[in-house]
Amino acid sequence: MEPELITVGLDGSLESLAAARWAADEAERRNSVLRLLHAWILLAAEAPDTPPDRAQNAGARQVVERALGEVRARHPHLQIIEDLVGSEAEPALLRAAGESRMLALGSRALTAWESYVLGDVSLEVVGRADGPVVLVRGGWSASPPQPEIGDLVTRPDPRIVVGMSLNGPCEPLLAFAFDAAVSRGLPLQAVHGRSLPVHAYAPWGVAPDVAEELTKDADGELRENLRPWRERFPEVPVRVTVLVENPTRAMVQTVPGAELLVVGRRRHHPPLTPRVGPVAHAAMHHVACPVAVVPHD
Repeated sequence: MEPELITVGLDGSLESLAAARWAADEAERRNSVLRLLHAWILLAAEAPDTPPDRAQNAGARQVVERALGEVRARHPHLQIIEDLVGSEAEPALLRAAGESRMLALGSRALTAWESYVLGDVSLEVVGRADGPVVLVRGGWSASPPQPEIGDLVTRPDPRIVVGMSLNGPCEPLLAFAFDAAVSRGLPLQAVHGRSLPVHAYAPWGVAPDVAEELTKDADGELRENLRPWRERFPEVPVRVTVLVENPTRAMVQTVPGAELLVVGRRRHHPPLTPRVGPVAHAAMHHVACPVAVVPHD
């Protein structure tokens, strides 16, 4: 059986180097092959004996070689494929996503408007990829900074967080989240946010009995959806969090301290609507930890 392939898309940015480090750690953890992919539309055929100072592809090669050097320093025995592709970045990355267990990309903290105006490649790839896409910030580190002596701020325990909507089956999402928790030996926190209906509001504020009933119903539904997965992965401690809150705000509130956030994206969506939903979109732009966007039906 051939080892799985984990691909990282490189563009020479600090963000893509962070993605390469994350992908290398993931490949080492899973005994997978890491592919360092850089797509350059002007990639030219070169004779084997072309001097380095005349090589037209020198810049493209440097992008891959820089990432290779960083990865090799951390993982000297990792199996790595260097892949230069003469193509536009978006189609090359979409092909890679279909061939790999997951695709890792660097992610900048752009606003939603800037991302759409600039035609952000990461957003387009996330919205169309056949497989999971993991977005990694430029400041990501495998070893988070430790609190200084005298620092009284408590840091949340490391964990995997999965955001769940409860609006239909999401088997690939939970499969990815539980697998990530098992491979890291971490607990899993399942988060669901549910906005209050109009009748829950009274002139003096929120009717507590309505909020309590809504929370209880959502908690029971969430636990029922998780039950077969908890039976399948009994070694994974699972925490259930239901917030009477907008789903996007609920996710942002609970994710600090997580090692990975897992959110879903529906493959099929109504015409003229965004390919990426509001929760995934907010995670891509505002969450500091790596974010895995998993397509599902």
